[in-house]
Amino acid sequence: MEEEFKSPIRSSDLVENMLIRAVLQGEYPPGSELPPERDLAAKLGVGRPTLREVIQRLERDGWFTVRKGQHTLVNDFWREGNLNTLVNIVQSSEEVPEDFIINLLEVRSVLAPAYVKDAVHSCPAKVVAALTEIDELKDAAEVFALFDWQLQIKLVYLAKNPIYRLMLNSFGAIYVQAARRYFMIRENRQLSRQFYQDLLAAAMASDYQKSERVTKEVMEAVLRNYKNQVSRRRMLEEGFDNETMERMGR
Repeated sequence: MEEEFKSPIRSSDLVENMLIRAVLQGEYPPGSELPPERDLAAKLGVGRPTLREVIQRLERDGWFTVRKGQHTLVNDFWREGNLNTLVNIVQSSEEVPEDFIINLLEVRSVLAPAYVKDAVHSCPAKVVAALTEIDELKDAAEVFALFDWQLQIKLVYLAKNPIYRLMLNSFGAIYVQAARRYFMIRENRQLSRQFYQDLLAAAMASDYQKSERVTKEVMEAVLRNYKNQVSRRRMLEEGFDNETMERMGR
């Protein structure tokens, strides 16, 4: 982190990302104070006006509290933040933490049944059109990741509530990144293919209640599978063998 700070930076966006990473990585933990403006600007290699602009911008997103005559306070961003805070985390992270992805999947398991139901209720024919090529879908992680993302985008645009669109649009990069990892496992691709077929049948019958039900079931299964994948990977890193993990149900 120190080496990154010593590099001369002129873009306020880069400075913003580096400050966020410093908070996320614990260099400036919640409850601590940022260094004096002059020192921090020199450390970042930018002018004080640029730094001041960035800190004010991040204050609006819940990262900092600027106090007159005192050092800037680092907030607990999970308490003080907003939707922009989540976008900040995604955009500034080279690799999004798995626990963060799990949290997003938990949110999606609540939202997706609602916007899928809304889409099928409003435009069943367009939902059918979005699913017509599932039989030709190549059995590969990259293909499934991109198809699933494009399908979710189409569904939220067919739903009535524009908030769904704003939320999903904010997480395109992390969605595809996590989906590639998830779809590396063949059983997960099979689960999603079955979901696409079930959703197609529901849309063809204009059965929006069934579409809500099958979406809820698959989202819960995806969340459960992803948690198991993460748990298994961590256990392997800790030295557990496959036989032990199988006995533990991993």
